[in-house]
Amino acid sequence: MKRRSFIGAAALLMSSALVLAGCSGGSGSDKGDSGSSSGTKEELHVAISANPPSLDQQSINSNIVGGIGVHVYESLFAMNKDYEPTPVLAESYTVSDDGMTYTIKLRQGVKFHNGEEMTADDVVASMNRWIEVSAKANTLIGGSVFEKVDDYTVNLKVNQASSDIIMILASPIQAAAIYPQEAVESATTEGVSEYIGTGPYKVAEWKQDQYVKLEAFEDYQPSEGEASGLAGKKEAATQTIYYDVVTDASTRIAGVQSGEYDVAEEIPIDNYEDLTDDSALTLNVDRGGTLNLFLNTTEGVMANQTFRQAALAALNCDDIMLAAYGNPDLYELSASWSDPTDVQWGTDAGSEYYNQHDTEKAKELLKEAGYNNEKIVLVTTQDYPEMYNATLVVQEQLKQAGINAEVETYDFSTFMEHRSNPQQFDMFITSNSYNMLPIQLSVLDSGWAGLNSSEVSEGIQAIRSAASDEEAAAAWEKLQKFLYEYSAATVLGHYTGVTAMSNDVAGYDYLRFPIYWNVTVAE
Repeated sequence: MKRRSFIGAAALLMSSALVLAGCSGGSGSDKGDSGSSSGTKEELHVAISANPPSLDQQSINSNIVGGIGVHVYESLFAMNKDYEPTPVLAESYTVSDDGMTYTIKLRQGVKFHNGEEMTADDVVASMNRWIEVSAKANTLIGGSVFEKVDDYTVNLKVNQASSDIIMILASPIQAAAIYPQEAVESATTEGVSEYIGTGPYKVAEWKQDQYVKLEAFEDYQPSEGEASGLAGKKEAATQTIYYDVVTDASTRIAGVQSGEYDVAEEIPIDNYEDLTDDSALTLNVDRGGTLNLFLNTTEGVMANQTFRQAALAALNCDDIMLAAYGNPDLYELSASWSDPTDVQWGTDAGSEYYNQHDTEKAKELLKEAGYNNEKIVLVTTQDYPEMYNATLVVQEQLKQAGINAEVETYDFSTFMEHRSNPQQFDMFITSNSYNMLPIQLSVLDSGWAGLNSSEVSEGIQAIRSAASDEEAAAAWEKLQKFLYEYSAATVLGHYTGVTAMSNDVAGYDYLRFPIYWNVTVAE
């Protein structure tokens, strides 16, 4: 048996958040909650932008579900601040010589919120359900099976040997949360009905469309090591967290300014500059993902690769991103489909096709492609202003190159229907959060924009079967270059999200989600 260390995994995404702080003391108004003897409040109020559709972290691909869920549930492994998979409910693991069996030792004495001890039965039930209900897990390791060895040991028999198995288990999106076996067995197609985990907070109350209330779990037993990203020591530093559902952005902003809320998530870019002048607030600007243009590769003139290359040649990504986000501080230009700072997956491969801003080259390629003024439809939605505004600029840039580009606007659900059918779009723009692994990117999913090529499937296989991190990185670099050369899609730029909070808030961290378990609020 070969023992695998937890270091050497790819460092993914941005390792730290850009923090823009106000200049003076906080607003500090008391919302009526009783303070502790340490001079800090016992309640933390976080204004979120939507009601969570569920609290089933395994099955729901939602930032709001994931952001709440990381405080309630834990997994065998999680990403530390350097984006290395780190043991949380696992103690150690070994891998068989053929790479097909992972033997995972579990921590002993870990309690669920219902007081029961976590054992292998809970882990096996949870993980086998996760592989089934998590779309990302099913795509990558579908057919893999967890089996019990003894009360504190499980085996994972994988569908294929791959260097990314532990990374997949540590992914925070549709996370591999461990639930009690009983909660798994009572789950329906609608999800689990008992929200019980091993995390530092437990679900105390969920009032639909009003709030989710979390309370400190007194018997919580953190994993070893300093707090680091989603791993290490976690402490329920504030007794109660309220996730207050505040769908109106202006109400969230007014609430954090008045002190009704300690934190307001999802601050619109239109309010960014105004809030930077509020000395009572701190703004955290966290790199979150990419704004992307996807091109139909299968229908009509869009099936012509030279035509698609002409479209990319016409793009001025700086103008597009400025229209989408309104302030150069809120975006970055880079051809990388992953976070540019990612030491393994960040690459500028294919950058010769990125942000060319070359109208004359585009016209020459259109002539070479035999383009005859066929209508090109860009579908979009005003429900996401950044996507809509970017689409309008792309339309104008294509027109300047001589492309007959038209925009069709729909509500979000109808837009998603058109987006999924290559017969109903030629191009579309969406913002996409970073993934732990490039093989999880939507652009590689044939169901996303219709891209279906042997280069993609072979590239994914090359990444997954790589013998080393370096070999995997080289395979991804080759695949990213293919995406640009084939002109299936392009990154337009990398965006950030804005969270506003009182200067009285201390201990805030961010890794894929805002992290509140070590947060305190001064009275």
